[in-house]
Amino acid sequence: MASREGRRHHHHHDLVPLAALISREMKSEKMEKPTVRYGHAAQSRKGEDYFLIKTDCQRVPGNSSSTFSVFAIFDGHNGNAAAIYTREHLLNHVLGAIPCGLGRDEWLQALPRALVAGFVKTDKEFQSRGMELALFLVSVLCYLLWTVTVASVGDSRCILDAQGGAVSTLTVDHRLEENVEERERVTASGGEVGRLSIVGGAEIGPLRCWPGGLCLSRSIGDMDVGEFIVPIPYVKQVKLSNAGGRLVIASDGIWDALSSEMAAQSCRGLPAELAARQVVKEALRTRGLKDDTTCIVVDIIPPDNSLPPSPPPKKQNRFRALLFRKKSHDCANKLSKKLSAVGIVEELFEEGSAMLAERLGNDEPTTQSTSGLFTCAVCQVDLAPSEGISVHAGSIFSTSSKPWQGPFLCADCRNKKDAMEGKRPSGVKVA
Repeated sequence: MASREGRRHHHHHDLVPLAALISREMKSEKMEKPTVRYGHAAQSRKGEDYFLIKTDCQRVPGNSSSTFSVFAIFDGHNGNAAAIYTREHLLNHVLGAIPCGLGRDEWLQALPRALVAGFVKTDKEFQSRGMELALFLVSVLCYLLWTVTVASVGDSRCILDAQGGAVSTLTVDHRLEENVEERERVTASGGEVGRLSIVGGAEIGPLRCWPGGLCLSRSIGDMDVGEFIVPIPYVKQVKLSNAGGRLVIASDGIWDALSSEMAAQSCRGLPAELAARQVVKEALRTRGLKDDTTCIVVDIIPPDNSLPPSPPPKKQNRFRALLFRKKSHDCANKLSKKLSAVGIVEELFEEGSAMLAERLGNDEPTTQSTSGLFTCAVCQVDLAPSEGISVHAGSIFSTSSKPWQGPFLCADCRNKKDAMEGKRPSGVKVA
């Protein structure tokens, strides 16, 4: 797993000449690029599912070798305002939290932290605008060369159908009914978890969080429950083997009808566009159109796709035990080649903590922009040294023993952090 403490925060004011960046990219990106093909399908019942497909993003503007792709599903509830707002702003907020001038490997290491900052900033901005109530759930997939990074809140899901027929889930379900750790976190932060009570005292339906009656513990844009319903995403980053693989991203309208294995099996052998349609068709056949159903299928195809597929392992349980491996950065290149040669998917990063101090890590205390200002790690506004509040100050969850150590937050983002951790009631402003 990538070490959070080993990553340093670089500020946007530290500029590197474009020519130098392009030269660096040309030298580092010698690996053959796979072909990416994708398809999308949906059936609408409430009109609250939205999606984003963007395949022309560039880490270094003007350099085609730095291109990466983003695929996302936004599942709105009680309206579509949050889903629309997030589709329009989340990606820019995430990219804005990544320091300028990074090479490919550094950029990938910075991405998990930037995803956390982007999710929290989007939620904070949406709520501050006082828009109509609209909870939404999201899975975002960012693909660069052979590396896949997935961030998610709620119950949308992303699965990987890898070589050999092994299906793995790259997201975590934040339904209170199924996630014991999230139930414990919500109650520890001041929320109550229970079922809906009817006349006579009988309890019905799934577990919900009160106030609000929400079935999920994480979302963006929710305004009628406590702030212990957090927008901090679960993030997983993996490196595919040279055999490639298929990714299926879908809203809960699919997963309420199909298991991960059923969805993967239903579309094997089909091109991406037809595969997405088949997954939606299978979900409707199984359960009917009871919710919006949206599916994106992404195929990562090796440059030489004429190679015969490797035979499935004799012992499935042993293969699954090896499917995800954590690596040390000291031997990253050697291990990567070995794992890729045997068709094993390599785990680079995984983190699901809801504590902002843990997710943002540590900065060196002297890190500043060239203008002499600090930068809020969430909303990216410039801060004078006297204005910044360390994300670790007063936090029992911090991995830092130095409360003056960065990253730093502005007052608004610090208030947001305190509310998410149950240190003050939701909606109470601190001067």
